[in-house]
Amino acid sequence: MESDRIKKGLNRAPARAMLKATGLTDADLEKPLIAVANTWTEAGPCNFHLRDLAVHVKDGIRKAGGTPFEFNTIVVSDGISMGTEAMKASLVSREVVADSIEVAVRGHLFDAVVAIAGCDKTIPGAIMALSRLDLPSVLLYGGSIMPGQFKGKDVTIQEVFEAVGACAAGLMTAEDLNELENNACPGAGACGGQFTANTMSTAACFMGISPMGANEVPATHPSKAAQAERCGQLVMELLAKNVRPSSIMTKKALENAIASVAATGGSTNAVLHIMAIARELGVDLELEDFDRVSTKTPIIVDFKPWGRYVANDLFEAGGMAVIAKRLMDAGFITDSKTVSGKTLFEEANAAKETEGQLVVRTIATAIAPRGGFAILRGSLAPEGCVVKVAGNAKLSFSGPARCFDEEDDAFKAVQDGLVKAGDVVIIRNIGPKGAPGMPEMLAVTGAIIGAGLGGEVALVTDGRFSGATHGFMVGHVSPEAARGGPIAFVKDGDIVTIDVESRQLNVDADLTSRMTGWKAKAPKYKTGVFAKYAHLVSSASDGAVTWLPEKSKVPTGVG
Repeated sequence: MESDRIKKGLNRAPARAMLKATGLTDADLEKPLIAVANTWTEAGPCNFHLRDLAVHVKDGIRKAGGTPFEFNTIVVSDGISMGTEAMKASLVSREVVADSIEVAVRGHLFDAVVAIAGCDKTIPGAIMALSRLDLPSVLLYGGSIMPGQFKGKDVTIQEVFEAVGACAAGLMTAEDLNELENNACPGAGACGGQFTANTMSTAACFMGISPMGANEVPATHPSKAAQAERCGQLVMELLAKNVRPSSIMTKKALENAIASVAATGGSTNAVLHIMAIARELGVDLELEDFDRVSTKTPIIVDFKPWGRYVANDLFEAGGMAVIAKRLMDAGFITDSKTVSGKTLFEEANAAKETEGQLVVRTIATAIAPRGGFAILRGSLAPEGCVVKVAGNAKLSFSGPARCFDEEDDAFKAVQDGLVKAGDVVIIRNIGPKGAPGMPEMLAVTGAIIGAGLGGEVALVTDGRFSGATHGFMVGHVSPEAARGGPIAFVKDGDIVTIDVESRQLNVDADLTSRMTGWKAKAPKYKTGVFAKYAHLVSSASDGAVTWLPEKSKVPTGVG
């Protein structure tokens, strides 16, 4: 066992003495030592309950003959930090989560790992760490929040963000906004729609690192504890068989994950995160692979933010296995290994669909013939960008640019009614390097929807979008403005054209002449983790990771 190097032999007596100080016995130390990497926090509902889940994971490990060791990571709540300087910490936290799990596991020579994640960045951060370590591993998602109730309808945090814009536009009273605020989030669990957390939870099951049937159980459902215990037992089975993440998360498994994102109209953040996971695994995955898979995969799940249902509705409908069965039967996914010991197709064939459910459509009655996102290139994004098409009736948009170098300025312009139908809002200098940290734009996009401009205004940014975003939104524009990418040189009034069918994002302007004499702006942070991140981070087109394999491209641009 890996842990023998830290606990076996006469010269390891000091290590054993210290471990025994925590209550362990010789019998405990004879067993495999299993890391339980938790992402619990009191700062937000998504991970608030994970300390309780860890108890059951550890019970499962003990029952299966292992000795568990729980430790924690930091967490940043996107929903709480959104629209503030704090949001810059969000994507940075993904790297810190991955690094901290790696350091803790390598620093104690643990034999296997169960990671418990609950929110947007802890899921990919944990999977990135499991990929690096390549020890027998399982990821357990803490589960989704139950929907809130407002005026007889199910609501999520999405409706609160959009209500801010509606209230500012005089379309909603402050009293109703307060009532919605008080009822939107009824307890523990991650945001309920197919936003980034639930999108990445789905992807984790389809790439095989989470067992089918565990992640979709809501956070507060009575059966969640049993699923946590199951994960503890599964990791011991994987250890006994020496099954490692690299043998599970192959390229075809990652393509299955992409198909699950496309079929559910999931968050565009999945492009960034799955790309980062591929880089950790050494899997050759490029933006064109995302576009190829999304183009052929129909949207078959009617999910918020653009649809009707939330995560607990999928659970009641039969869970992710029902989605897998639809995609398998139609040939949109391929068979691959999973941590459950069964293949993806075996899990799909075991699906138990609830009679009369309306959440998951058949292929014949698909909501849209192609997946929920597309990859564009063009004069404004030569290295690529991501557009969310789920819920959009039209696939092209052209209009004059309205340029902002700060998210706050764009938000204020929307609130003040200065952004008009037909405008293409450009928000730049907020990419991985420029912000730094590539913040999400939910405050702005929510304000646009709330002001009644959904579908009438496009937004183009080198930053990111929340999974709760919907409308004509283009993010991850690369190279970013801070690297001298074309988006840095767009001016108010330039005509910007988004054409999904031709996969083009173009601007009608001579940007080359404007690039003369360009100099990168001074970094906003000169010390600390943000300065370190800005120095190391790659382009969004490469997953915005803080290291790159030798074969991977170096971010380009003027700077």
